[in-house]
Amino acid sequence: QVQLVESGGGLVQAGGSLRLSCAASGRFFNSYSMAWFRQAPGKEREFVAAINWSGGNLYYADSVKGRFTVSREFANVTVYLQMSSLKPEDTAVYYCAVEPGSWSGVGLKYWGKGTLVTVSS
Repeated sequence: QVQLVESGGGLVQAGGSLRLSCAASGRFFNSYSMAWFRQAPGKEREFVAAINWSGGNLYYADSVKGRFTVSREFANVTVYLQMSSLKPEDTAVYYCAVEPGSWSGVGLKYWGKGTLVTVSS
């Protein structure tokens, strides 16, 4: 089993920046993709960003393109989400997820418990 722990959430002013981290532990995978999702209270979970196992393919939701950057630290099996120009609409619980193998968006198997990001106006 893979366990995911998100960190880095908190309060930030609109226009500010935050960097979220997701550290994976447990079962080793030779290849896996990692992704970020978010969910605001009363709203559906939505895709934010993903990175393929090689780190060479990045995927972003239209709502965050140009503002968020996803990256990987292979030595520590960690995925990051650098968030800039934050908007109140970005307020949500952010979840890290893992998909074994190449990214498809439909094979997500492991999820973290989430970290709350609150953007004030």
